[in-house]
Amino acid sequence: MSSFKDLRIVDNFYQTSSFFPMPTILVGTVSENGQTNLGSYSLCFPYYIAGKEYYSMLLECRNSSNTAQNILRGSKVSLNFIPDRRKYFREAVRLGFPGMTTEEKMKNCLFTLEKGQAEGARPLVVAEAFQVFECTWDSSLEDAYLDKAGNLEGYAPPYRNFNGITSQFGAHFILKIDKILMKEKYWNTVVNGVKASGFPAVPVDYGYRDSTNFWCSSFKKPYAEKIQAKEGDVQSVIYAAKRIDPEVTFTDEACAKLTKIPRVFLKAALTQMVKIAKEEGISRIDEKALDLINDKRRKEKKQ
Repeated sequence: MSSFKDLRIVDNFYQTSSFFPMPTILVGTVSENGQTNLGSYSLCFPYYIAGKEYYSMLLECRNSSNTAQNILRGSKVSLNFIPDRRKYFREAVRLGFPGMTTEEKMKNCLFTLEKGQAEGARPLVVAEAFQVFECTWDSSLEDAYLDKAGNLEGYAPPYRNFNGITSQFGAHFILKIDKILMKEKYWNTVVNGVKASGFPAVPVDYGYRDSTNFWCSSFKKPYAEKIQAKEGDVQSVIYAAKRIDPEVTFTDEACAKLTKIPRVFLKAALTQMVKIAKEEGISRIDEKALDLINDKRRKEKKQ
C-alpha cells in the first residue's frame, strides 16, 4: 500500500497542488514612459547553462503583466535577487499584486534603484539586492519578435512552444545574461573560496499559496557536505587524454593528478587544458606544465 495520497493537478499546480521551493526575484523592466517597473517573480530559472554561445535564464509570467508587456516592447531586463528580510518580502508581495500601473506601484517603493553596468538603455537595478543579472530577451528564438505588446485581454493562437507568447494568458522569455553583478562580500566568497559565513541570506518562496497569503521560508546558515567522489582509474585518464588532441600529450604523472575529476567532466577539463597549453606554447603536459595550466584556469575563473 502506498504511503502517499494522490492530489489533483490543477492550474498553477506549483502553488495550488504542491510545495515547490523557488527564488524570490524582482524583475526590472522599462515602462512606456521610461520608468523602471519592478515585478515580483519566482518562476525564473537557469536555462542555457553550458555548451551554447551564451548563458540564459527562463522567465515565466502572465502575458498581460507590466513585465511581459515591457519585455515585448523593449527586451531589456534586470533580475534582482533580494535578501531575506521580512520587510523586503512584504514589499515583494505588494509589487506582485496584479492590476497596478507602474506609476502606482513604484510611487512609494521601498527599494532603492541605481544604474547597472551593462551597456545601453536598461532598467535600473535594486541596490538592496545581493546579486543582479542584467539580461536581454532573445526574441530571435521561435521568431518570438513577431509577438507584440498591447493585447491585455489575452492573445489568440498560434502560440510559441517555449519563447514569447505561449498561451492565451501566458508567456515565456529566454533571457540572455549580459552581466552578473554581485555585492563585494559575496563576490569575494565566489572568487576566493566559499565559507558558510560568506553566503547571502537567500529567502525561499514556498511555492504554495492559499487565498490570502504567500509563504516564505527564512534563511538559515548553510552547511557543507563533502562530495563523495569516486576517483577515476589512471588508465582511464590516460586513455581520454590521448584522444583530445594529437598535438598535445599528457605524461602519465600528469594524468595521475587528474583522477579526482568526475568522469562526466573529464573530457571538458582536458579540452580546456589543451587549449591553454596551446596558448602557452606547450606541447607536452607534465606535472610542472599542469600546475601552470591549472593556475591560469583559476585566474580565468576569478576574472
